[in-house]
Amino acid sequence: MVMPCLSITQYKVLVALYKSKANNGRQIELKFDINKEDSLNNRFKEIKDLKADAVFSIDDDIIFPCSSVELAYSVWRSAPDAMVGFVPRIHWIDQSKGNVNQYMYGGWWSVWWMGRYSMVLSKAAFFHKKYLSLYTNEMPSSIREYTTKNRNCEDIAMSFLVANATGAPPIWVKGKIYEIGSTGISSISGHTEKRTQCVNRFVAEYGHMPLVSTSVKAVDSRETWFW
Repeated sequence: MVMPCLSITQYKVLVALYKSKANNGRQIELKFDINKEDSLNNRFKEIKDLKADAVFSIDDDIIFPCSSVELAYSVWRSAPDAMVGFVPRIHWIDQSKGNVNQYMYGGWWSVWWMGRYSMVLSKAAFFHKKYLSLYTNEMPSSIREYTTKNRNCEDIAMSFLVANATGAPPIWVKGKIYEIGSTGISSISGHTEKRTQCVNRFVAEYGHMPLVSTSVKAVDSRETWFW
């Protein structure tokens, strides 16, 4: 599990929870990486000696039932090169610019309206640990510098990275997650415009648009009327 930050209280609660859930008294290994630099890229910094292949990236204001995480993990195991998450987003060509190389970024309502998505946000997503190394060591450093300077779009950068490596879309899992934070960066005025700028900046860095859109989503058939 990768979380962007933890308070002392959150740390103590997490340790107590892990110990209480240990199977047959087996100790669960916990490691906490304290970063000196204040950068959004720390979220995807390579973790040395990581034993598991799966990384579950999650914001500290997200809560969810275990069944949702188990479903997402089972989906990821069937497609370990894909990014599998709960929060879909979309991009599309900006027709108003008259240029096929200019794109728009859209949030949830755009996904709902279009019935398609091309990204899943890392605020709640599974991906393979190899992408941490690619993000840290092989992704253009100018992208990391851009996210640090603008304090935004590290999640879009990871979506670009995975799509560029796989040539395939992510997988949206329809699960129950809840955001308990009162406000977030997405509530700030101009958020969508800034995200659109990120998309176009990253397209320029890669020299093409790697994101692939899809209408496929994974659902738990036991909890749906139609499937």
